[in-house]
Amino acid sequence: MVHCVRVAREDGEAARQRLAERDLVDGSHEIRAEDGTLYIPVTDPAAVPGTFEVVDRDVPRRETETMPADLLDFEPSYERLGDIAIVDEDDPERARALADAIVASALPVETVLNRASKVRGEKRVRDWEVLAGEGTETVHREYGHEFALDLAAVYFSPRLATERHRVAEQVSAGEHAFDMFAGVGPFVVPFAARGAEAVGVDINRTAVEYLRENARRNGVADRVTAIHGDVRDVVSGSSRAQRSDGVRDVVPDYADWADRLVMNLPHSADEFLETAVALAGEEAVLHYYDIQGEDDPHGPGEAAIREVAEPEYEVTVETRHTVRSYAPHELNVVLDVRLSR
Repeated sequence: MVHCVRVAREDGEAARQRLAERDLVDGSHEIRAEDGTLYIPVTDPAAVPGTFEVVDRDVPRRETETMPADLLDFEPSYERLGDIAIVDEDDPERARALADAIVASALPVETVLNRASKVRGEKRVRDWEVLAGEGTETVHREYGHEFALDLAAVYFSPRLATERHRVAEQVSAGEHAFDMFAGVGPFVVPFAARGAEAVGVDINRTAVEYLRENARRNGVADRVTAIHGDVRDVVSGSSRAQRSDGVRDVVPDYADWADRLVMNLPHSADEFLETAVALAGEEAVLHYYDIQGEDDPHGPGEAAIREVAEPEYEVTVETRHTVRSYAPHELNVVLDVRLSR
């Protein structure tokens, strides 16, 4: 008998991902499906979030699978995004060996990509070296949602899945939610799935096209508006933005519209704070992402928000949260801030 989380089959993938984020999935046993229910083996039942039901179940032991580490004489480092494995190797021989091991392993991977440049430009894209397979397009699954994307044409980080889910769980049906730098929709789609009316803006036309596709793919197109253009043009309503079909449309006026705003552009979000305040309604929650030194990671962002929002809004910082380590002595952080007019 093994400790298992019991969930409905349709909630299984979202549950498995949430447990995997906490390193709680017991990989030595199989996930069992019975009569519309999934039983997911867990390593530590005491650490399972209270929203899950834990039961004892007889499940089969998993046969040993070959992993990349089993085929190499060094400890491999890689990420998975859909059926793509992402590596970051400067040594060509080491990169080749790692790619060969990934392809030969039991990982369900079709393509191996090596980072060939840093993220750059206003579209936040990078170059890739294809080590195995073909192309840079994939479908990524995250907390029950699917996101089609092309890594060579858009920015996407699977490392932020837990953070995106943290924010999405705060969203209520009927909210007006606005993502100022939406990409392919990893915030917008979950917001709409929770019943919000969601708007996503991005300067990258290809990202906006994927955002529209992902809204349709996840059955929330009726609650999603995707706009290609500079978010600073959206407030006035007098400017125009380029649609994917080439038609230039007048952008609706979203001033004073938003109940929730996402500003996930950590290197330069402060440059868009005046726009965020203009978009905010009578009361709004602002999720402000920043990269700062570890000595004072939250102070500069809070000061910037107060400088722009006060005295029109009362500013209350509800959460100061570290998302991840970004570089030596630098942290990627988020402030959840309530603005009350």
